[in-house]
Amino acid sequence: MNKPAAFSQRQYDYALRCIDSWFNVAEGGKRGGKNVLSTLIFCSLLETHKNKIHLVAGVSISTAKLNILDCDGYGMLNYFEGRCQEGKYKNRDCIYVQTKTGEKVVLVSGGGKDGDEKLIKGNTYGMAYVTEANECHPKFLNEVFDRTLSSADRKIFHDLNPKEEEHWYYEEILKFHEKQQEINPEYGYNYGHFTLVDNMSLSNKKIRKILSTYDKDTVWYKRDIKGAREVAEGIIFRRFANNNEPYLYDDAELIEEYEENGEKKQRLKNPPFKVVIGVDFGGNGSMTTFVATGYFNRYHDFRAMEEENIPLSPDIDADKICDVYVGFYKMVMGKYGRVDWTFPDSAATTMINSLRSASRKAGLPYKNIKGCRKNEIEERPKMVDLLFNTGRLKINRRCTKLRKAIGRLKWDKDHPNQPEDKNIGNCNDWWDGFCYTLLDFVEYIDLDR
Repeated sequence: MNKPAAFSQRQYDYALRCIDSWFNVAEGGKRGGKNVLSTLIFCSLLETHKNKIHLVAGVSISTAKLNILDCDGYGMLNYFEGRCQEGKYKNRDCIYVQTKTGEKVVLVSGGGKDGDEKLIKGNTYGMAYVTEANECHPKFLNEVFDRTLSSADRKIFHDLNPKEEEHWYYEEILKFHEKQQEINPEYGYNYGHFTLVDNMSLSNKKIRKILSTYDKDTVWYKRDIKGAREVAEGIIFRRFANNNEPYLYDDAELIEEYEENGEKKQRLKNPPFKVVIGVDFGGNGSMTTFVATGYFNRYHDFRAMEEENIPLSPDIDADKICDVYVGFYKMVMGKYGRVDWTFPDSAATTMINSLRSASRKAGLPYKNIKGCRKNEIEERPKMVDLLFNTGRLKINRRCTKLRKAIGRLKWDKDHPNQPEDKNIGNCNDWWDGFCYTLLDFVEYIDLDR
């Protein structure tokens, strides 16, 4: 059995309060030890709980298993090593646990979608632990409250990373229980706030390394490190907007000139490991954009190398787009020696097929053109911010339109955590085209730093 690091004083005090509290919420920054703390408390109470059936959940079943059952090697499977096994209970994922007071069944469920609440009906749960609770659906969380009402010792655990102060989770769930706790100190609501300094497994050297990857003026620093409920507003990449220079590179970094038979030529001195083209299709006031990104040192360093676009038009001119794409592809191929993939907007299936057809007619590869992988829109700015701050992403000085677009990108006031979709100066067209060059390989980028 892996033994976790000692608790900080705040974690220890929170754990003691859990004994007499029915609703326990651990909130705070990344790597604050919330999962390990909550899992250990849940497991220790499970040993003697009188109910047989319990619940662990997350946005998805895989999230629940990763955060609670595995939990970096300190989860339920570790705690009950030799005393548990994964299986099925009434066709639902679960683990069977042999405790000091007999066998317990812990169901594992996803709760991120409308309708997931139906997966947990029909049972009374003694305890329930929901990880990343503010990412789950309100109906699911309400069902968890209802399904634990008749527990012999009702215990609900939530862990979460901060959102903006007005997020529905705070307004519709926490605010009520906070008020009840104020009215009645014996109500049983227990709140704990933790940051990476509470994680006693992190050395001072490791903490300093983590802090160095953050711009302290960004929403991610305030949420991930300070654990604050921070609103995302204004320019997204403020430091980049104020001064592009630290994030730029010149052709000389990748290409060198040489002379052959009295003729000046160019060749690559630093070849990319992979080259990916992203395409965002225009029309209806939007611009069609093409961005080529090079991957270096395998998936460690990224260079936005080339840009191209088609002027604004009220309609999509498929023939024009295909012609420009073929020309852009040939230019990138001739300059960098390879194009591995082309990822257009996955929703534009007709235009994707047109690009494939045009490429085939031009004698170019066409099977490597496919719709880009979808991911959460709010994850994209964080991904790019991480690459900028760690020096892993630079943009060719000649890509002036892409540079301008990234510098102008703003947060959407009506949709916190997402870039504004007003597309002023076509900044979203360039932003999307660039992001499409990265999304299919995002698993190689450590977003948790």
